[in-house]
Amino acid sequence: IINQFKNALSISSADPNTPGGAKAKFAQDYNAGRYKDVIADAEYLRKNNALDANAQLIIGQAYYKAGDYAGCVRYSKSIGGDTALERQARCAYETGDDATQRSALEALVSRSGKPEYWKNLLKLSERVRGMTDHNTLDINRIRMMTGNIVTKDDYTLLAQLALQLGNAAEAQSVIEKGMAAKVLTDDRSARLLALAKSQAAANAANEAKTQAAANADPQGDALVKLGEDQIGRGNAKGAIANIQAGLKKPLKDQANGQTRLGQAYLAAGQKGDAVTAFSKVKTPEASATVAHLWTLVARR
Repeated sequence: IINQFKNALSISSADPNTPGGAKAKFAQDYNAGRYKDVIADAEYLRKNNALDANAQLIIGQAYYKAGDYAGCVRYSKSIGGDTALERQARCAYETGDDATQRSALEALVSRSGKPEYWKNLLKLSERVRGMTDHNTLDINRIRMMTGNIVTKDDYTLLAQLALQLGNAAEAQSVIEKGMAAKVLTDDRSARLLALAKSQAAANAANEAKTQAAANADPQGDALVKLGEDQIGRGNAKGAIANIQAGLKKPLKDQANGQTRLGQAYLAAGQKGDAVTAFSKVKTPEASATVAHLWTLVARR
């Protein structure tokens, strides 16, 4: 009975030198918005073996609420779990630390693959210097694969980029998916679909000529381009053969050729080969960033 009274008194008085009191003071400080005191309370909790996982998350939140974003990043790195990684990414954003933010988001997509994590990672990746239209197309392809193509503008941008870069069958598929989702319902979308269908049919009709010309070309870029279009038409096996042949020739854009090979392998379900192909893209920075995103997709 005496021990029970002592414990009750330590809690009611928030005596930080006892386990119950340390927890009480910790809770009182947080509820009162004394976030710097909450951070300091960690030492009392530790001394009394009361610093559990939930308390650690609250301390991380206290760093954030106190505006100590650098401290938030450091503390979040010292504890595990998705919540800590989310806060680490948020605090890194506040400090302008893109590298730490990207690292946290990559860990999150690797652990769970939730669309919201992918959304933030892809948005961050678009800020890398030197992004080309082809890089942007790839990022939007990954958006589609990770459940982040949802609005009319999302579908339209992906379709237009695919059309612009000669992938009409892919554009047709994107528009049809947007229509099936009841997102693309206007006349402009109908006209865009008609254009994509027309170009896709022309590409299919001229494939033999395109193949012969690409084979005869001393450069390999035409074979890579044909292979990319074949991916959109569901012919991953043919795409792999053409892109491999293109890579054996000189290329104006070696990074693009290697990325397309990885994309073709992924479409064929050969994820290990896809990861190997993507991992060979080291430069330029934007292409290497996109290839790394593809690697995360393949590993999921």
